[in-house]
Amino acid sequence: MNGAVITVGSFDGVHLGHRAVLEEIADRAKRSDRRSVLVTFVPHPMEVVNPEAAPRLLTLGHERREILAQSELDAVAFLPFTRTLSHYAPEEFVRLLLDRFDMRELVIGHDHGFGRGRAGGMDTLRALGDKLRFAVDVVAPVKVGGREVSSTLIRRAVAGGDLDTAARLLGRAYSMTGRVIPGAGRGRDLGYRTINLEAPNRRKLLPPEGVYAVRVEWKDGASGAMMHLGPRPTFGEKALSIEAHLLDADPDLYGSEVKVSWTARLRDVARFASAEALKQQLDRDSAAARKALAVPPGGTRG
Repeated sequence: MNGAVITVGSFDGVHLGHRAVLEEIADRAKRSDRRSVLVTFVPHPMEVVNPEAAPRLLTLGHERREILAQSELDAVAFLPFTRTLSHYAPEEFVRLLLDRFDMRELVIGHDHGFGRGRAGGMDTLRALGDKLRFAVDVVAPVKVGGREVSSTLIRRAVAGGDLDTAARLLGRAYSMTGRVIPGAGRGRDLGYRTINLEAPNRRKLLPPEGVYAVRVEWKDGASGAMMHLGPRPTFGEKALSIEAHLLDADPDLYGSEVKVSWTARLRDVARFASAEALKQQLDRDSAAARKALAVPPGGTRG
């Protein structure tokens, strides 16, 4: 092949704007018999440059890899972001791409900056392209509802519980993956057996505490569910709990990885006077979750 068409960035969330860039480099690579390569960073650069200001992540590393694996890219390079790399001048970083990946074309998003302090804007990159003989181009922003899609905008929506906006900007429902761990067994006693999920890495951005309608997927199946996210005040527990009642499935998932996709927020976390009062509320939550997911009693949504 004749070198590579490359894009560079954190790509947290792999949202609609990111996907436009990835589709562009994949298309260019096919037309020119080159490889399409995303060069992305681990960890997020802000965790190295300014840890206190580093944002919570829309996609942890394994989640981002799963999404990127579904793209038409030829390769994804996860570049360790270090203090040393953060001090590279734009030309130093460009030469790294040339030497390591045989870069022939560089395609970036409209708001991208290269090198130390994001000093390398489009003018700098075009000058470097002329000097070092590689093409440079920019992909126009993607807009939804008149607003430019960005990871920052999506984080704001998720943090505020605006799951519909987050899904529109991502092009899919906001999600997390987690391992199923043993629970206290109270749900079974209430007639609502749950799967309990291990809390994700603290870097993961979660929606506000509450009860949600979600979609749960595992290796061999999927089901609509209602999920509790937050403390369990009825039982005097202040620690974060993530537990989901599958509406129409009862598999043995202990130790398995599952994916949870948020659909709608149903209510706040609340303390109930008795287990019976909690069960009555769970009955209402189950009906509300089915409605939000369009899941009829006794069947899952197709």
